[in-house]
Amino acid sequence: MKLSLALRKHGARFLLGVLLSVAAAVLCLAGSDTIARFDAMLGDWRMRFDAPQLDRRIVIVDIDEQSLARVGRFPWSRDVQARLVRQLTSHYGVAALGFDISFPEADTSSGYAVLQGLARGELAGVAGLPAQLEKLRPAMDYDGLFADAMRGQPVVLGYSISERQKKGVLPKPAFSVADLNGRSVTAYVARGYEANIAPLQAAAQGAGIFTALTDADGVVRSATLLARIGDGYYPSLSLATVAVYLQARAIAPRFTGTADTLSARELANGGLEHLMLFTPRGAMAIPVGEALSTTVQYRGTGGPDGGAFRYVSASDVLAGTVPPALLKGVIVLVGTTAPGLNDIRATPVSAEYPGVEVHANLIKSMLDGRFKARPDYALAFELLQIVLSGLLLAGALAVLPPAGAMLTTLVVLAASIAINLYLYTVHDLVLGGAVLLLLIAALFIVNLAWGYFFEVRKGRALVARFGEYVAPELVAEMADDPQRYTMEGENRELTVLFADVRGFTAISEQLAPAALREYINEYLTAMSEDIRDSHGGTLDKYIGDAVMAFWGAPVAFADHARRAVASALLMQQSAARLNQQFCARGWPALRIGIGINTGAMHVGDMGSRIRRAYTVMGDSVNLAARLEGASKLYGVDIVVGEATRAAAPDFVYRELDLIRVVGKQEAVAVFEPRCLLAGAPAAELEQLERWHAVLARLRARDWAAAGAQLARLQADFSDDGLYRLYAARLERYRSLPPPDDWDGVTVLQSK
Repeated sequence: MKLSLALRKHGARFLLGVLLSVAAAVLCLAGSDTIARFDAMLGDWRMRFDAPQLDRRIVIVDIDEQSLARVGRFPWSRDVQARLVRQLTSHYGVAALGFDISFPEADTSSGYAVLQGLARGELAGVAGLPAQLEKLRPAMDYDGLFADAMRGQPVVLGYSISERQKKGVLPKPAFSVADLNGRSVTAYVARGYEANIAPLQAAAQGAGIFTALTDADGVVRSATLLARIGDGYYPSLSLATVAVYLQARAIAPRFTGTADTLSARELANGGLEHLMLFTPRGAMAIPVGEALSTTVQYRGTGGPDGGAFRYVSASDVLAGTVPPALLKGVIVLVGTTAPGLNDIRATPVSAEYPGVEVHANLIKSMLDGRFKARPDYALAFELLQIVLSGLLLAGALAVLPPAGAMLTTLVVLAASIAINLYLYTVHDLVLGGAVLLLLIAALFIVNLAWGYFFEVRKGRALVARFGEYVAPELVAEMADDPQRYTMEGENRELTVLFADVRGFTAISEQLAPAALREYINEYLTAMSEDIRDSHGGTLDKYIGDAVMAFWGAPVAFADHARRAVASALLMQQSAARLNQQFCARGWPALRIGIGINTGAMHVGDMGSRIRRAYTVMGDSVNLAARLEGASKLYGVDIVVGEATRAAAPDFVYRELDLIRVVGKQEAVAVFEPRCLLAGAPAAELEQLERWHAVLARLRARDWAAAGAQLARLQADFSDDGLYRLYAARLERYRSLPPPDDWDGVTVLQSK
């Protein structure tokens, strides 16, 4: 019976979730460019998750702005490059030196070719000139100096590939098509290149491709370890540098399986699964992905402050000021971060990433033997996640309330992300998560929309049922979360406000009915906005021209007293603005009095069987009403009780009196809020200090001192009604002093 009821109630919703899960599985199998881009974005975020650790085996010698300022503009002449190589190899003893720079043209900056031309032309008859030039040739042959510096040293030159020209001399390929024994290996094919000139290439131990291959969005996420040019397969700069560093005698392909047993990835590479480096320490296997590429594992944000690799200025290397311990036995990559030299790449971790550091990250992966790769079972794993997560959420979201549905969704989402990150960081597995995340979001949104549709219907029924009892804004809140609010009566500490128009009877006699309606409507609208919209108060009722409101229920505010006082000050500002508008229209002046009190009161749905309302009752409420009436007596706009003053200390208050209302024996202090304490004018604070001194003298029965100080206050503030009231009291006290047991309390006779 319960199962049948559950199926009728939640079956359609669960079925919709299952259908969404099936659609997600189909999308995962089919794939799309949009999903691929989304997965790439997730991979970018995943890569930023790893904190960098400084790798001391790899150092980047940076042709930075400091180097350009000290040495000169780039490209530097080859004699400078020769000095750099000698410093790094002979002086510092680096283990391998890779240049993220190519040298495709001869260096003629020494002027030797010009001198040779003069010797054959205008200066052909100068005796001994040819011999002298021959003596100068070694020092002025900058390419020769550079080649001599590299010869016999572990130097790897870089070069670029392109689709157009063929320039310079290619190094010997790692292997050729003939070495593949008829196997077809997919690789990036380049038709052109810009390599190094022959003397330099012959002197270097190797050379590698430094061209960055970008994705469709311009971001460098992967790199080719080998590219095909003609019939040869040529290593990247990173692979060639590692080969020199490890003193590998060869780079060779290693095939696995047969055509019947190969995975899709292996089949795309013709079964080529690894590149083998044969070193004196043994063979080293480097896994390759599709098209002989690998995912670049970026560490840090790049540059000298990126945290992954140490950078030293090329000018400091030339000057010999770099500590030898930093460079001894390390791999050095020479590159540039100087603006304008065009070696900045967009990468997942930074939009401006030094190109030379891309190679450093690849070298680190090779040395560590850790590569991020998508396993052959990735698709099956992703489908399993989609099915399990989809069915779990389809069932849970169909039956859970909103809070439980949100919590369950967050748990499944967090678990999916955690599993993906764990496999990525610990096991170096690159798994797609885009479809799963989209499924989780879709299931949550669909169920939220479904629930909202029915909750709206439920809310309308609630409005129809309780609309005659409570204010519309309260009904709206109850409809949003009916379980959170209750109409049942309860005792709470709240703050209540009463506001009334002064002399409203006279105003109503002066205005025609239509004008009076407009007058009171504009007034009540402004006051209501100040209470409800500006400070979150609950409008209780309108009593003719009077307004009653309270704070702290149904929505609980810890600062309900502060909100009430702030609303009162804002209401007086609005009243002043309306007064100007009314007077300009020839209407009677508007002035309002406000009373506020804080205390325990009963709040809830109260009334008769015929009419009910959500309101407050109690002695604290009655006192607030009396304080509103007292505002006229004291000639002030706002009167608050001492509990409100204590609960809202953010304001400057003027003490008005100690009062005892009809029917109560306990006296309470009453105050007038003047302004916010923060930024209160010094003159205001000085006036209040003087007034409180008067009050203290009066309560001490020092009539003469109180009268003298009060007279000075009246002289400075002649329009203040409170001072006039107390001046009259002092005259009365002088002529008819109060009894000896007088406690300074004023008894309010009127209600």
